[in-house]
Amino acid sequence: MPVPKAELHLHIEGTLEPELAFALAERNGAELPFASVEELRHAYRFEDLQSFLDLYYRLTDVLRTERDFTELAEAYLRRARAEGVRHAEIFFDPQAHTSRGVPFATVIDGLWAALRDSEARHGITTSLILCFLRDLSAESALETLAEAEPYLDRIVAVGLDSAEVGHPPAKFAEVYRRARELGLRAVAHAGEEGPPSYIAEALDILGVERIDHGVRVLEDPILVQRLVRDRIPLTVCPFSNVRLRVIDQLTDHPLRRMLDLGLLATVNSDDPAYFGGYVEENLQGVRKALNLTPTHLRTLARNSFEAAFLDIPTRDRYLAEVDAYSF
Repeated sequence: MPVPKAELHLHIEGTLEPELAFALAERNGAELPFASVEELRHAYRFEDLQSFLDLYYRLTDVLRTERDFTELAEAYLRRARAEGVRHAEIFFDPQAHTSRGVPFATVIDGLWAALRDSEARHGITTSLILCFLRDLSAESALETLAEAEPYLDRIVAVGLDSAEVGHPPAKFAEVYRRARELGLRAVAHAGEEGPPSYIAEALDILGVERIDHGVRVLEDPILVQRLVRDRIPLTVCPFSNVRLRVIDQLTDHPLRRMLDLGLLATVNSDDPAYFGGYVEENLQGVRKALNLTPTHLRTLARNSFEAAFLDIPTRDRYLAEVDAYSF
């Protein structure tokens, strides 16, 4: 049985498996620039983050109706349960859909149809995190946040994703200020392709509580000390780092060093349909590649729940499951 865990860095659009992409394309009359599932999988050989994003946004065109988003989320939940996920905090990118004419309501209502009773049907508690595309304008982000206001009971936090280089966190200071006024929590991608200074900027200017990726933090020992002292979580995505050429190979991944330094690191799958594995596969991949000990694995599992936006009784219930697990 897989290790009980929370997944905190998961883009729902990045769970679009080729088979579902082709099925939705046929249903919706959308054209895909690939002749077969095999040809599409062959395209998952990325040179960098931008080459991945180009394909990622191309494929989102098949997502058009509430039913599409519901089926996408349902497919993830089924996989996640089999992977030992007990709690999932799920990113969604409304701008990737509203920019092509899909209403915000269609996106969130479709997702919510799957997530609202996910614990009863799949044994997984869930939360939604609304992400802003950092390569778009801050004004667009503010407009998206305004569209989200009628649905804040379904959203736990805001996040920041997409092309990192050249789009520092400070660009979104105003939208994060507004999100905090609305009672939302805050996370942001930083220190993946961008420098460690983006991590500090996300903390100091955006007021985030959690850093998504953050693998470049090790380039700044003072920043490492700060994150250890303040227990700032990092949602690390090993397979993603390798597939996007952030790390050359899995045996070079800094995760073990991060844990040994006392960083509150977690393992996640990011965009698993594109990167070759869901969260348990990521965990077992780094376990083997980095010779992680049972103590490391227990720490990673506990970290995932301690870093989650959970109420204390639910968190403690999940931590008890970790403590009872035989590693």
